[in-house]
Amino acid sequence: MRILIIGGARFMGPLVVRSLSEQGHEVTVFHRGQTRTDLPHGVKEILGDRSSLTERTVQLQRLAPEVVLDMIPFTEQDALEVMNIFTGIAHRMVAISSQDVYRAFGRVNGKESGPLDSLPITEESALRQNLYPYRGETPRDQDDPKRWQDDYDKILVERIVMGNANLPGTILRLPMVYGPGDYQHRLFSFLKRMDDMRPAILMDEAEAQWRWTHGYVENVADAIGLAVTNERAAGRIYNVGETFTFTMSEWVDKIGQVAGWQGRVVFVPRGRLPEPLRRGINAEQDMVVDSSRISRELGYIERVDLEEALRRTVAWERANPPKEIDSKEFDYVAEDAFL
Repeated sequence: MRILIIGGARFMGPLVVRSLSEQGHEVTVFHRGQTRTDLPHGVKEILGDRSSLTERTVQLQRLAPEVVLDMIPFTEQDALEVMNIFTGIAHRMVAISSQDVYRAFGRVNGKESGPLDSLPITEESALRQNLYPYRGETPRDQDDPKRWQDDYDKILVERIVMGNANLPGTILRLPMVYGPGDYQHRLFSFLKRMDDMRPAILMDEAEAQWRWTHGYVENVADAIGLAVTNERAAGRIYNVGETFTFTMSEWVDKIGQVAGWQGRVVFVPRGRLPEPLRRGINAEQDMVVDSSRISRELGYIERVDLEEALRRTVAWERANPPKEIDSKEFDYVAEDAFL
Protein backbone atom coordinates (compact mmCIF):
# COMPACT_ATOMS: atom_id res chain seq x y z
CA MET A 1 0.00 0.00 0.00
CA ARG A 2 0.97 3.66 -0.27
CA ILE A 3 2.07 5.00 3.12
CA LEU A 4 3.03 8.54 4.07
CA ILE A 5 5.01 9.01 7.27
CA ILE A 6 5.13 12.46 8.85
CA GLY A 7 8.30 12.68 10.91
CA GLY A 8 10.10 9.38 11.17
CA ALA A 9 13.67 10.61 10.75
CA ARG A 10 15.05 9.71 14.18
CA PHE A 11 14.87 7.16 17.00
CA MET A 12 12.02 4.72 16.25
CA GLY A 13 11.07 6.40 12.96
CA PRO A 14 13.82 4.93 10.75
CA LEU A 15 13.03 1.46 12.11
CA VAL A 16 9.38 1.85 11.10
CA VAL A 17 10.34 3.18 7.67
CA ARG A 18 12.74 0.31 7.03
CA SER A 19 10.26 -2.34 8.17
CA LEU A 20 7.42 -1.03 6.00
CA SER A 21 9.72 -0.67 3.01
CA GLU A 22 11.04 -4.22 3.37
CA GLN A 23 7.44 -5.47 3.42
CA GLY A 24 7.04 -4.02 -0.06
CA HIS A 25 4.98 -0.95 0.73
CA GLU A 26 5.44 2.33 -1.15
CA VAL A 27 6.72 4.66 1.57
CA THR A 28 7.20 8.43 1.50
CA VAL A 29 8.69 10.31 4.47
CA PHE A 30 7.95 13.98 5.17
CA HIS A 31 10.64 15.37 7.47
CA ARG A 32 12.84 18.40 8.11
CA GLY A 33 16.06 16.82 6.90
CA GLN A 34 17.91 17.96 10.03
CA THR A 35 18.61 14.39 11.09
CA ARG A 36 20.27 12.60 8.21
CA THR A 37 19.01 9.10 7.82
CA ASP A 38 19.98 6.72 5.05
CA LEU A 39 16.57 5.85 3.70
CA PRO A 40 16.11 2.36 2.28
CA HIS A 41 16.17 2.05 -1.51
CA GLY A 42 12.87 3.09 -3.01
CA VAL A 43 11.71 5.23 -0.08
CA LYS A 44 10.83 8.75 -1.18
CA GLU A 45 11.27 11.86 0.94
CA ILE A 46 9.77 15.32 1.03
CA LEU A 47 11.68 17.90 3.02
CA GLY A 48 9.72 20.41 5.03
CA ASP A 49 8.90 21.58 8.53
CA ARG A 50 5.81 20.35 10.33
CA SER A 51 4.76 23.96 10.87
CA SER A 52 4.49 24.43 7.09
CA LEU A 53 2.51 21.26 6.42
CA THR A 54 -0.52 23.05 5.00
CA GLU A 55 1.72 24.84 2.49
CA ARG A 56 2.47 21.41 1.00
CA THR A 57 -1.18 20.33 0.79
CA VAL A 58 -1.30 19.88 -2.99
CA GLN A 59 2.01 18.00 -3.09
CA LEU A 60 1.00 15.72 -0.24
CA GLN A 61 -2.45 15.02 -1.63
CA ARG A 62 -0.95 14.02 -4.97
CA LEU A 63 0.74 11.14 -3.20
CA ALA A 64 -2.73 9.72 -2.54
CA PRO A 65 -1.56 7.74 0.51
CA GLU A 66 -3.83 4.95 1.68
CA VAL A 67 -2.49 5.26 5.23
CA VAL A 68 -0.90 8.30 6.87
CA LEU A 69 1.31 7.68 9.91
CA ASP A 70 1.85 10.82 11.98
CA MET A 71 4.84 10.27 14.26
CA ILE A 72 4.89 13.80 15.69
CA PRO A 73 1.40 15.18 16.38
CA PHE A 74 2.11 17.21 19.51
CA THR A 75 -0.72 19.75 19.51
CA GLU A 76 -4.38 20.04 18.62
CA GLN A 77 -3.42 22.21 15.65
CA ASP A 78 -1.05 19.52 14.36
CA ALA A 79 -3.89 17.00 14.33
CA LEU A 80 -6.39 19.40 12.74
CA GLU A 81 -4.04 20.22 9.88
CA VAL A 82 -3.17 16.66 8.98
CA MET A 83 -6.79 15.48 9.20
CA ASN A 84 -7.98 18.36 7.03
CA ILE A 85 -5.35 17.63 4.39
CA PHE A 86 -6.06 13.91 4.08
CA THR A 87 -9.81 13.61 4.67
CA GLY A 88 -11.20 12.30 1.39
CA ILE A 89 -7.71 11.28 0.27
CA ALA A 90 -6.41 8.64 2.69
CA HIS A 91 -8.29 5.60 3.99
CA ARG A 92 -6.86 5.68 7.51
CA MET A 93 -4.83 7.82 9.90
CA VAL A 94 -2.43 6.37 12.50
CA ALA A 95 -1.22 8.77 15.18
CA ILE A 96 1.46 8.29 17.83
CA SER A 97 0.26 9.25 21.29
CA SER A 98 1.61 8.79 24.80
CA GLN A 99 0.60 7.20 28.05
CA ASP A 100 0.79 10.68 29.56
CA VAL A 101 -2.86 11.04 28.52
CA TYR A 102 -3.96 8.98 31.52
CA ARG A 103 -5.23 10.52 34.72
CA ALA A 104 -2.63 8.44 36.55
CA PHE A 105 0.07 10.50 34.84
CA GLY A 106 -1.63 13.63 36.10
CA ARG A 107 -1.31 12.17 39.60
CA VAL A 108 2.41 11.52 38.95
CA ASN A 109 3.28 15.04 37.81
CA GLY A 110 1.02 16.73 40.35
CA LYS A 111 -1.49 18.20 37.88
CA GLU A 112 -4.35 15.95 39.10
CA SER A 113 -5.54 15.52 42.68
CA GLY A 114 -7.53 12.71 44.21
CA PRO A 115 -7.05 9.05 45.15
CA LEU A 116 -4.57 6.85 43.31
CA ASP A 117 -5.81 5.24 40.11
CA SER A 118 -6.12 1.46 40.03
CA LEU A 119 -3.69 -0.69 38.08
CA PRO A 120 -3.01 -1.90 35.49
CA ILE A 121 -3.93 1.00 33.25
CA THR A 122 -5.96 -0.11 30.22
CA GLU A 123 -7.15 1.74 27.14
CA GLU A 124 -10.42 2.35 29.01
CA SER A 125 -8.78 3.94 32.07
CA ALA A 126 -9.63 7.55 32.90
CA LEU A 127 -7.78 10.32 31.10
CA ARG A 128 -6.41 13.51 32.61
CA GLN A 129 -9.00 16.19 33.34
CA ASN A 130 -6.41 18.98 33.27
CA LEU A 131 -4.98 19.70 29.85
CA TYR A 132 -1.47 20.81 28.83
CA PRO A 133 0.61 18.67 31.23
CA TYR A 134 3.88 20.56 30.64
CA ARG A 135 2.52 24.11 30.74
CA GLY A 136 3.70 26.17 33.68
CA GLU A 137 1.99 29.05 35.44
CA THR A 138 3.97 31.51 33.31
CA PRO A 139 3.92 31.02 29.50
CA ARG A 140 7.28 30.52 27.84
CA ASP A 141 8.63 33.22 25.57
CA GLN A 142 7.93 32.77 21.86
CA ASP A 143 11.64 32.33 21.14
CA ASP A 144 12.04 29.67 23.84
CA PRO A 145 12.93 26.35 22.12
CA LYS A 146 10.57 24.61 24.55
CA ARG A 147 7.66 26.93 23.74
CA TRP A 148 5.81 24.10 21.98
CA GLN A 149 5.43 22.29 25.30
CA ASP A 150 2.92 24.92 26.42
CA ASP A 151 0.51 23.71 23.74
CA TYR A 152 1.44 20.02 23.84
CA ASP A 153 -1.37 17.65 24.71
CA LYS A 154 -1.95 14.22 23.21
CA ILE A 155 -5.50 14.13 24.58
CA LEU A 156 -6.47 16.88 22.13
CA VAL A 157 -4.62 15.08 19.33
CA GLU A 158 -6.55 11.90 20.04
CA ARG A 159 -9.91 13.68 20.04
CA ILE A 160 -9.28 15.08 16.58
CA VAL A 161 -7.90 11.87 15.07
CA MET A 162 -10.64 9.66 16.48
CA GLY A 163 -13.45 12.14 15.80
CA ASN A 164 -13.55 12.11 11.99
CA ALA A 165 -15.97 9.56 10.53
CA ASN A 166 -14.60 10.19 7.03
CA LEU A 167 -11.03 9.32 7.98
CA PRO A 168 -10.86 6.47 10.49
CA GLY A 169 -8.10 6.82 13.06
CA THR A 170 -5.82 4.55 15.06
CA ILE A 171 -4.03 5.68 18.22
CA LEU A 172 -0.90 4.14 19.73
CA ARG A 173 -0.17 5.19 23.32
CA LEU A 174 3.55 4.68 23.78
CA PRO A 175 5.40 4.04 27.05
CA MET A 176 8.79 5.27 28.22
CA VAL A 177 10.76 4.17 25.13
CA TYR A 178 14.47 3.34 25.36
CA GLY A 179 17.06 1.98 22.97
CA PRO A 180 19.72 2.98 20.43
CA GLY A 181 19.07 6.46 19.09
CA ASP A 182 17.27 7.69 22.22
CA TYR A 183 17.89 11.43 22.07
CA GLN A 184 16.64 11.73 25.67
CA HIS A 185 19.35 9.30 26.85
CA ARG A 186 17.10 7.72 29.47
CA LEU A 187 19.78 5.26 30.62
CA PHE A 188 22.72 7.65 30.57
CA SER A 189 22.56 9.08 34.10
CA PHE A 190 22.69 5.57 35.54
CA LEU A 191 25.21 4.17 33.06
CA LYS A 192 27.67 7.02 33.49
CA ARG A 193 27.82 6.38 37.23
CA MET A 194 28.33 2.70 36.57
CA ASP A 195 31.13 3.34 34.06
CA ASP A 196 32.67 5.84 36.49
CA MET A 197 32.80 2.93 38.97
CA ARG A 198 30.59 4.62 41.51
CA PRO A 199 30.08 2.30 44.51
CA ALA A 200 26.46 3.34 44.89
CA ILE A 201 23.60 5.06 43.10
CA LEU A 202 21.44 7.14 45.40
CA MET A 203 17.66 7.01 44.99
CA ASP A 204 14.82 8.52 46.98
CA GLU A 205 13.18 5.59 48.75
CA ALA A 206 9.75 6.37 47.28
CA GLU A 207 11.02 7.03 43.77
CA ALA A 208 13.08 3.84 43.92
CA GLN A 209 9.83 1.87 44.20
CA TRP A 210 8.06 3.79 41.43
CA ARG A 211 7.05 1.90 38.29
CA TRP A 212 6.35 3.03 34.71
CA THR A 213 6.05 0.57 31.85
CA HIS A 214 8.93 0.72 29.38
CA GLY A 215 9.24 -0.32 25.75
CA TYR A 216 12.32 -1.16 23.69
CA VAL A 217 12.50 0.90 20.51
CA GLU A 218 12.66 -1.99 18.02
CA ASN A 219 9.67 -3.69 19.64
CA VAL A 220 7.71 -0.44 19.70
CA ALA A 221 8.51 0.09 16.02
CA ASP A 222 7.07 -3.36 15.29
CA ALA A 223 3.85 -2.39 17.07
CA ILE A 224 3.59 0.78 14.98
CA GLY A 225 4.13 -1.19 11.78
CA LEU A 226 1.35 -3.60 12.70
CA ALA A 227 -1.07 -0.76 13.35
CA VAL A 228 -0.23 0.81 9.98
CA THR A 229 -0.66 -2.34 7.90
CA ASN A 230 -3.56 -4.08 9.67
CA GLU A 231 -7.02 -2.80 8.72
CA ARG A 232 -8.39 -4.24 11.95
CA ALA A 233 -6.68 -1.36 13.75
CA ALA A 234 -9.14 1.17 12.31
CA GLY A 235 -11.02 2.97 15.05
CA ARG A 236 -8.92 1.38 17.79
CA ILE A 237 -6.65 2.68 20.56
CA TYR A 238 -3.70 0.58 21.70
CA ASN A 239 -1.33 0.71 24.63
CA VAL A 240 2.19 -0.40 23.77
CA GLY A 241 4.71 -1.61 26.33
CA GLU A 242 6.53 -4.50 27.89
CA THR A 243 4.53 -7.14 29.75
CA PHE A 244 6.67 -6.63 32.87
CA THR A 245 7.17 -3.41 34.81
CA PHE A 246 10.09 -3.08 37.21
CA THR A 247 10.53 -0.62 40.03
CA MET A 248 13.15 2.03 39.26
CA SER A 249 15.65 0.36 41.58
CA GLU A 250 15.07 -2.99 39.84
CA TRP A 251 15.51 -1.22 36.50
CA VAL A 252 18.89 0.15 37.63
CA ASP A 253 19.91 -3.33 38.79
CA LYS A 254 19.04 -4.75 35.35
CA ILE A 255 21.14 -2.08 33.64
CA GLY A 256 23.97 -2.77 36.07
CA GLN A 257 23.96 -6.48 35.30
CA VAL A 258 24.41 -5.78 31.60
CA ALA A 259 26.98 -3.03 32.21
CA GLY A 260 29.05 -5.17 34.57
CA TRP A 261 28.55 -2.83 37.52
CA GLN A 262 29.45 -4.12 40.97
CA GLY A 263 27.82 -1.33 42.98
CA ARG A 264 24.45 -1.11 44.68
CA VAL A 265 21.40 1.12 44.89
CA VAL A 266 21.15 3.02 48.18
CA PHE A 267 17.69 4.12 49.30
CA VAL A 268 17.62 7.61 50.80
CA PRO A 269 14.85 8.64 53.23
CA ARG A 270 12.17 10.62 51.49
CA GLY A 271 13.01 14.28 50.96
CA ARG A 272 16.68 14.05 51.92
CA LEU A 273 18.17 13.38 48.48
CA PRO A 274 20.10 16.30 46.91
CA GLU A 275 17.86 18.27 44.51
CA PRO A 276 19.55 17.32 41.19
CA LEU A 277 18.96 13.63 41.96
CA ARG A 278 15.23 13.91 42.64
CA ARG A 279 12.63 13.24 39.97
CA GLY A 280 10.11 15.51 41.64
CA ILE A 281 7.17 13.18 41.07
CA ASN A 282 4.35 11.73 43.12
CA ALA A 283 5.90 8.27 43.33
CA GLU A 284 2.85 6.84 45.09
CA GLN A 285 1.09 6.60 41.70
CA ASP A 286 2.57 3.92 39.46
CA MET A 287 2.20 3.85 35.67
CA VAL A 288 1.79 0.11 35.09
CA VAL A 289 0.12 -0.31 31.72
CA ASP A 290 -1.72 -3.29 30.22
CA SER A 291 -0.78 -3.73 26.55
CA SER A 292 -2.55 -7.04 25.94
CA ARG A 293 -5.11 -5.58 23.50
CA ILE A 294 -2.60 -5.05 20.68
CA SER A 295 -1.34 -8.61 21.20
CA ARG A 296 -4.84 -10.08 21.02
CA GLU A 297 -6.08 -8.06 18.07
CA LEU A 298 -2.98 -7.53 15.93
CA GLY A 299 -0.72 -10.40 17.02
CA TYR A 300 1.97 -8.17 18.51
CA ILE A 301 4.91 -9.92 20.17
CA GLU A 302 8.24 -8.60 21.41
CA ARG A 303 11.03 -9.86 19.14
CA VAL A 304 13.86 -8.52 21.30
CA ASP A 305 14.02 -9.74 24.91
CA LEU A 306 14.99 -7.53 27.83
CA GLU A 307 18.61 -8.65 28.19
CA GLU A 308 19.37 -8.12 24.50
CA ALA A 309 17.49 -4.82 24.48
CA LEU A 310 19.56 -3.50 27.37
CA ARG A 311 22.79 -4.83 25.87
CA ARG A 312 22.15 -2.94 22.63
CA THR A 313 21.10 0.19 24.48
CA VAL A 314 24.11 0.22 26.80
CA ALA A 315 26.47 -0.25 23.83
CA TRP A 316 24.84 2.67 22.00
CA GLU A 317 24.86 4.97 25.03
CA ARG A 318 28.56 4.31 25.57
CA ALA A 319 29.34 5.10 21.96
CA ASN A 320 27.01 8.13 21.79
CA PRO A 321 27.03 10.08 25.07
CA PRO A 322 25.11 13.38 25.21
CA LYS A 323 26.96 16.34 23.72
CA GLU A 324 26.29 18.35 26.86
CA ILE A 325 26.47 16.87 30.36
CA ASP A 326 25.21 18.79 33.38
CA SER A 327 28.00 18.63 35.94
CA LYS A 328 25.52 19.36 38.74
CA GLU A 329 23.87 16.02 38.04
CA PHE A 330 27.17 14.20 38.63
CA ASP A 331 28.50 15.91 41.74
CA TYR A 332 30.34 12.91 43.13
CA VAL A 333 31.92 14.91 45.96
CA ALA A 334 28.45 15.74 47.28
CA GLU A 335 27.32 12.14 46.79
CA ASP A 336 30.35 10.80 48.68
CA ALA A 337 29.71 13.22 51.52
CA PHE A 338 26.10 12.12 51.64
CA LEU A 339 27.07 8.44 51.69
